Amino acid sequence: MCYFHFLISILLLSIFNTSSLAAPPSYNVVSFGAKPDGRTDSTKAFLSAWANACGSPRAATIYVPPGRFFLRNVAFQGPCKNNRITIRIDGTLVAPSDYRVIGNAGNWLFFQHVDGVTLNSGILDGQGTALWACKNSGKNCPSGATSMGFSNCNNIAINGLTSLNSQMYHVVFNGCNNVKLKGVKVLASGNSPNTDGIHVQLSSDVTILNTRISTGDDCVSIGPGTSNLWIENVACGPGHGISIGSLGKDLNEAGVQNVTVKTVTFTGTQNGLRIKSWGRPSNGFARNILFQNAIMKNVQNPIIIDQNYCPDNIGCPGQVSGVKISDVTYQDVHGTSATEVAVNFDCSSKYPCSRIRLEDVKLTYKNQPAAASCSHADGSASGLVQPKGCL
Repeated sequence: MCYFHFLISILLLSIFNTSSLAAPPSYNVVSFGAKPDGRTDSTKAFLSAWANACGSPRAATIYVPPGRFFLRNVAFQGPCKNNRITIRIDGTLVAPSDYRVIGNAGNWLFFQHVDGVTLNSGILDGQGTALWACKNSGKNCPSGATSMGFSNCNNIAINGLTSLNSQMYHVVFNGCNNVKLKGVKVLASGNSPNTDGIHVQLSSDVTILNTRISTGDDCVSIGPGTSNLWIENVACGPGHGISIGSLGKDLNEAGVQNVTVKTVTFTGTQNGLRIKSWGRPSNGFARNILFQNAIMKNVQNPIIIDQNYCPDNIGCPGQVSGVKISDVTYQDVHGTSATEVAVNFDCSSKYPCSRIRLEDVKLTYKNQPAAASCSHADGSASGLVQPKGCL
């Protein structure tokens, strides 16, 4: 009988130890001194919570309770001792209202060399309106900080996050792999300069789902070195559309390939589906691109390839783009154009666009068939295509 009780005790102890091991540590930023008053600087408290979570050999959670937490620029550095850190935000993170505080920092919230981080819910308030006014006035202003940047990170998930009024870009992924964004909201004024919603470059296997973006620049911008990007169920507007590019700024540049953009809606945007490259030599490329099931609502340039991008006519006049664009399909694209030319392929004279396909495209301008313009573009049209193709 004693031996039996001994076995029961060992079993219960084992169960207790297992259950205690299964409970991941949780770090509430308030316990490290953060104040939810929107005024007290909570930067050190957030860094302390991160240091504990990152230093834990087991999965860990950082919790941000309701309230407004004022933060200066923060760098969450890895590598960490575990690859399962969850950051749950029930409150709002607030940037300094004086844009000079972080305006030259590059990033407001920055993750670098981390693996396996999940961010759930929460609001980022970049307080960028004063900087936008400075830029729009033509004054000498800081470039502005990206609200949330990820550099050289793997296995990142962002769910239900809202980004408001970023100084510059809202969310940026540079050199990252296996990233998934779902249910993200990006909100900024249509006249907010350089406030791209989501920017991806030098990254692979990135998925963007069920996202609503209203901003003053590209809703999603896709930079050099992007591959295996999937964008689905995204609403864009106001903004400059979903843009691949600009590409070809540098002579030696990684290309863009295997991009799918499907079930997207553009409302009152400057562009819909855009590919753009600098009009100068480059070994860059864009290939294997699928644009599928897109709705245009009063969009200025619903479908556009612009290979003569040369802002302010500096560094490229008289040159042609070296970026090679091929295997681009536009499938099931419908809606209204705000300009007469709804399809515009302005490709490189040295390296014409090849294997461009239009399938079931119907775009109108003032209740009439819109027009198409093609320069140095080769491809095919199938199904009902309106405007009639010029390929």
